[in-house]
Amino acid sequence: LRGVKDTRSPHWMLSRLLRPARHLARPAASQASAATARWDCRARVSHQTWARRSAASAATMPKMSETDKYLFDLHGFVVVRGVLTKEEVAAANAAIDKHLPEFKHRDDKELRNTASGTPFSGDGKTPRLDLGGMLGWPSPDNMVFRQILAHPKLVPYLTELCGEGYRLDHQPLLIASDKGAEGFSLHGGSMDPDGNYVPYLAYHCMHGRMYNNLLACSVSLVDHPKGSGGFVCVRGSHKSNFKIPKSLINGEADPGDCLYHPETKAGDVILFSEGTVHGASAWQMDYQRRLALYRFAPATVAYGRAYHPTWPAEYTEGATEAQLAVMQPPFNVRLDRKVVKGVEEEEEFELEVKSRSAKKKEFDGDVFGTKYF
Repeated sequence: LRGVKDTRSPHWMLSRLLRPARHLARPAASQASAATARWDCRARVSHQTWARRSAASAATMPKMSETDKYLFDLHGFVVVRGVLTKEEVAAANAAIDKHLPEFKHRDDKELRNTASGTPFSGDGKTPRLDLGGMLGWPSPDNMVFRQILAHPKLVPYLTELCGEGYRLDHQPLLIASDKGAEGFSLHGGSMDPDGNYVPYLAYHCMHGRMYNNLLACSVSLVDHPKGSGGFVCVRGSHKSNFKIPKSLINGEADPGDCLYHPETKAGDVILFSEGTVHGASAWQMDYQRRLALYRFAPATVAYGRAYHPTWPAEYTEGATEAQLAVMQPPFNVRLDRKVVKGVEEEEEFELEVKSRSAKKKEFDGDVFGTKYF
């Protein structure tokens, strides 16, 4: 713009000039053969160009801040503020309004998530409402929900907390609650109610790196002020070595003032380890609570199985290549996995393909008769 000084560093300009002109945010073709051909083409381009990237370009890769790393390791969760704009929040809620009749009510006794008469159970009659499938809604209703898979503000966090090549593990879920609706008794944690270790939810940190076998991503679509209800957790419980007291599970007692309710605005995102004991208190506001819940996992870890043998076709049709990369099934990054790399100052992504040498892959083909072992 005229009269506006460009404050970006020369390093950013250099990386922009060195960057290939192709962007990876174009919708992928619905035909599997065309998509495969394009992936193979981009894989060759990545191998040819990645090694030549300058140090300045590498330095622009956004990262999770040291403060947020400390807070996540300390508490088992972190709040990322302002991920979605007001316009994106409005678009998401408008899309939900169109699908309100499709929400499923958890009003059957076997489907309720709290013990009757406990603090988390609300008025005892208003159920929580659940709905899936928003990744497959017709465009533009699906756009904001798909964007979360590889959002510029979230990629650094998801990569740091799940590792490069992080993947979508569960089908995303929309949750809605009217005033008085029950919450959810405390659950999760790396110890089950019998005191057994739960490795598939566990968190650990080693040599300065955090590892989450299952990471939840809760996208607030309405404000959650103090006293509103909603997400609660036991801070630090992702590193606990003992099972949670039964009275605390149902919110009947809180020895040590353990329960914590982070206040969020619409558009904020709570990232928490499933190894952190968490739940929800009953909803107290006059407006409807709304959130979109995702679960991500490392490239080689799986809990859910909706991806097998493939995600629903409507989820992938028209998705960007970065989004498709996040929806890959679990396998090691060395086996031609497409890895999303965020680029600062832009809302598009580089896609790196991790691979073994051509000679080794050729030898595997001779040994096993298949492309991969």
